[in-house]
Amino acid sequence: MDVLAGTLVFDGDCGFCTRSLGWLRLLDAHARIATVPFQRPDAAALVDATPQQCRAEVRWKGADGATAGGSAAVAAALSVALQRGWPRALHARTARAQDTVYRWVARHRSRLPGTTPWCIRHPADCGRG
Repeated sequence: MDVLAGTLVFDGDCGFCTRSLGWLRLLDAHARIATVPFQRPDAAALVDATPQQCRAEVRWKGADGATAGGSAAVAAALSVALQRGWPRALHARTARAQDTVYRWVARHRSRLPGTTPWCIRHPADCGRG
């Protein structure tokens, strides 16, 4: 494994995204991933992205400086959480299919099961408190 840590920027106003973040944190037993809602004023800079990119899709920056968005960001975060290379290797082989699924989920996330959005539970983390 070449990347031991990283930062994931997610939509803190999305209940499905917040629930997914909870699953990721369970997998990340050694807390190697910093998670930041894109609503936080400095979030985009943390992952070398624009605010528009962070609004459009989940964003990742690894400790090695590599950045990714969408399904590639999810694969990178899972690789770090699990400390295994297979999520990224699988993504490399199935990127087109994973991108299609990611875009479908992103479009329908408001209809998917979620929880109280991060920014409602932690307004200060989102520049609202």
